[in-house]
Amino acid sequence: MEAVAKLKKSFIAPRKMRLMADVIRGMQVNTALAILKTEPKKCAIHIEKLLLSAIANWQALNPSIALETAQLYVKTIYVDGASMLKRIMPAPQGRANRIRKRFNHVTIVVDNNVVVKGKEKHNDQ
Repeated sequence: MEAVAKLKKSFIAPRKMRLMADVIRGMQVNTALAILKTEPKKCAIHIEKLLLSAIANWQALNPSIALETAQLYVKTIYVDGASMLKRIMPAPQGRANRIRKRFNHVTIVVDNNVVVKGKEKHNDQ
């Protein structure tokens, strides 16, 4: 059974956040957490907390299955653009340039692999 965690209105540009989301998409949870802990980017901290929240949500949905035996992986992760703050910066000759400070929404879905007859099978099939 899959579990979802969402981060709303994070003050990092969606383009920067998508770089880290692309790195951990489809990975096992343990390796994804190891990568996020060692990554120096600021967005890695936010995604790490969100991934831990998704794991906790999965544990709440599946109390009978031990986390150590479950092979959790990041099923989907996507970053959507949110609202933006619009600011004005003075420019030469009395003009004004617009500055757009972008926000984003991040959604992570975590699922476990089930082994059936020697093959890995995802629960969504």
